Amino acid sequence: MAKDNVGSPKIHQLDSKRWRLTHLLAVIGLCVLFYILGAWQNNTTPSLTADSGLTTKVGCESVLPKSNASSSLPSDATLDFDAHHQQSVDERSMVIEKFPPCDLNFSEYTPCQDRTRGRRFARAMLVYRERHCPEKDETIRCLIPAPPKYKTPFKWPQSRDYAWFDNIPHRELSIEKAVQNWIQVEGNRFRFPGGGTMFPRGADAYIDDINDLISLTDGNIRTAIDTGCGVASWGAYLLKRDIVTMSFAPRDTHEAQVQFALERGVPAMIGVMATQRLPYPARAFDMAHCSRCLIPWQAYDGLYLIEVDRVLRPGGYWILSGPPIHWKKHYRGWERTQEDLKKEQDSIEEVAKRLCWKKLIEKDDLAIWQKPINHVECIESRRIYKTPHICKNDNADAAWYKKLKACITPLPEVSSQDEVAGGELKKWPERAFAVPPRISSGSVPGLTTKTYKDDNTMWKERIANYKRIIPPLSQGRYRNVMDMNAYLGGFAAAMMKYPVWVMNVVPANSDQDTLGVIHERGFIGAYQDWCEAFSTYPRTYDLIHASGLFSIYQDRCDIRYILLEMDRILRPEGTVIIRDVVDVLTKVKALTDGMRWKSQIMDHESGPFNPEKILVAVKTYWTAEPSKKQ
Repeated sequence: MAKDNVGSPKIHQLDSKRWRLTHLLAVIGLCVLFYILGAWQNNTTPSLTADSGLTTKVGCESVLPKSNASSSLPSDATLDFDAHHQQSVDERSMVIEKFPPCDLNFSEYTPCQDRTRGRRFARAMLVYRERHCPEKDETIRCLIPAPPKYKTPFKWPQSRDYAWFDNIPHRELSIEKAVQNWIQVEGNRFRFPGGGTMFPRGADAYIDDINDLISLTDGNIRTAIDTGCGVASWGAYLLKRDIVTMSFAPRDTHEAQVQFALERGVPAMIGVMATQRLPYPARAFDMAHCSRCLIPWQAYDGLYLIEVDRVLRPGGYWILSGPPIHWKKHYRGWERTQEDLKKEQDSIEEVAKRLCWKKLIEKDDLAIWQKPINHVECIESRRIYKTPHICKNDNADAAWYKKLKACITPLPEVSSQDEVAGGELKKWPERAFAVPPRISSGSVPGLTTKTYKDDNTMWKERIANYKRIIPPLSQGRYRNVMDMNAYLGGFAAAMMKYPVWVMNVVPANSDQDTLGVIHERGFIGAYQDWCEAFSTYPRTYDLIHASGLFSIYQDRCDIRYILLEMDRILRPEGTVIIRDVVDVLTKVKALTDGMRWKSQIMDHESGPFNPEKILVAVKTYWTAEPSKKQ
């Protein structure tokens, strides 16, 4: 019988193949093992803990991060990988630019509504109160200081009724408006009783009176605009009825009235009815309101009422109280003749009729008109009313530095008299996530229903991540929030679960004008060119969010001034979230390191391989030194 030869070539070849296969499998196994370990480590989400140096409550005495004394790791577990004995060629050029504090007299500086600069412009039609931003040689390159003894504002909803005196040290309104109960000084704080010029029983009772005439609680009315808002008590008390109001007033009519509104946690902007359009798109608001706002509605061929018509949604309401409404009762108190007041009311009625508005009711101190749901009959009425004519070849949404026009903004065409121009909106809160008519109709190029739904899904995931890395987000730490590049409003929609309101800003001259979409969702916002200052006071926002903003503006203007503007409007100990590509964020962080911010760059939600990163920063607490006069 033949026997196998142990030294035969066949046996050697078989052993060699087995060895190579075993070796290959071992290498593959090790690769898989290390890949899983690496992926697990990279998916660990950092959070802003007390030891991270980015807490949302930075101590007044020190801005240094706390030591990790309680760590269970051995003292030699932290390795120092830095090289300490070399100098790169560019090191001298990478010195951090330190921004000094401005003088105390800049504490309430509003660059584009500066009263000294405004005096250079005409007083006719209040041109001097419009936006007039500084020229290049007038821009300041310092940090706006908080006043001495500045305190963190009261939390919402307590902030609706109280504010610290040291934060807005002005007693003027409490004296001038004492009878009207706007504001009272109680020790070291202000109290807002909710009174107003035309609602001595309080804003709540006044709103109930309106609700008796038109329903404010069925979800049809969600957004409102208050012209000449005072301290925004009307908007403050509408919030509990799920109505969000854009309140505005000029910079210097009554000292700091818009600042008081924002300190209360109520949406507001500095603004005025003058010669330019309001910075909002057409068909933006469900309701407009004027309570003795001192706007001459009948003047200039009804120019200001025509602008209200532009920003009112089809079927929207205009509410007027104060002169000249109910003039037979109030003419003596208003120190005007009955003939003068009657003439004013007749003129307003005539303008409203020419705008095709229907007067619903006048009862006691209130009068309410309604805009038509379409312009079918209004077009026909131009045979009778030659003025104002209907605008032609006009972008109705264009509102950034656009002059007012004495013509009616046309509504989108309809196929019947019963159809709502531009599309009917869902009731709130369903409206927040329903597909906006501007998207479903294809009126915004490049936007589809899928784009909209994908954006909502993405922001839901991103807000969940923000909640992990910024725990106070869900704890009522923030109230006034700004999204500097809001796009479709997905950020604001995902923030609805928290006690915040969001100012949705769409950069002027964007490739896609999406602000109308945001308003159709039931949120509020404004146009803004971030090469200029926003129309607000310093220290009026708790959280500022900017996604992709610096990539847009890095070639348009010096991003230093955008960051200085963010610092101006951010409260001490406020938080900033900036999303952008890593090279842009590196430039941003180099600047913020000189602005008394503590910041950290984190990975994208999807992991470290995504080129977009997240910079989270906290503005440290510091105030101006008390003046020698004090």
